[in-house]
Amino acid sequence: MVSADAARNVVGIMGNCISFCLFLSPAQTFDRICKNKDVEQFTPDPYLATLMNCLLWFFYGLPIVHPNSLLVITINSIGIIIETIYLSIFFLYSPPKKRLKILLVVGFEVAFVASVVVGVLLSAHTYEDRSRIVGIICIVFGTIMYAAPLTVMGKVIKTKSVEYMPFTVSLVNTINGCCWLAYGLIGNDPYVTIPNAIGTVLCIFQLILYVCYYKSTPVKEQNVELPAAATEN
Repeated sequence: MVSADAARNVVGIMGNCISFCLFLSPAQTFDRICKNKDVEQFTPDPYLATLMNCLLWFFYGLPIVHPNSLLVITINSIGIIIETIYLSIFFLYSPPKKRLKILLVVGFEVAFVASVVVGVLLSAHTYEDRSRIVGIICIVFGTIMYAAPLTVMGKVIKTKSVEYMPFTVSLVNTINGCCWLAYGLIGNDPYVTIPNAIGTVLCIFQLILYVCYYKSTPVKEQNVELPAAATEN
């Protein structure tokens, strides 16, 4: 019989692989930016939000906060590297106003995460306390990440078109949410479970909307910016 730890590791590895694919999903967008040497109408917001999320979850997975969370550390460290590359490219080809926005937001994120790290290490002296404080913060930001597509869902309902909600990304996001939801449930980790439960429900709603409106979507060639993904959050 497979032990709970073994099952959790298998699910976590699957979640890592799927999350990695989601991190790479905007690569086509950045290839276009590099070729055109212009960010056009693309926005850095998804990558700024994902970077923040990865930084917080990386801290949560450290042994001094939540032991035995190696898989949380690995995928979020990869996410930090990839999002940093994306933002560097975006900064390189952005006009001055967008560059200033990127600098200000990244500066805020680094300062916020640093304050969380210092505050938790100084005020919380047990694994349980540290996990609870950082976990609650991660739940808030993880939920915000998953709630971001609500604007796109509203646009789908309003226009009766799924042009800006790619099916593949929605499907993979659903599978990713299910994997990390199972990982949290098996490990009895509410801080991983709660945001991914919310995210999985929202992703399922996206798939339902796609089924309802894909036939009414005009067929035409389109360049769609793929959203950055949340990891286990």
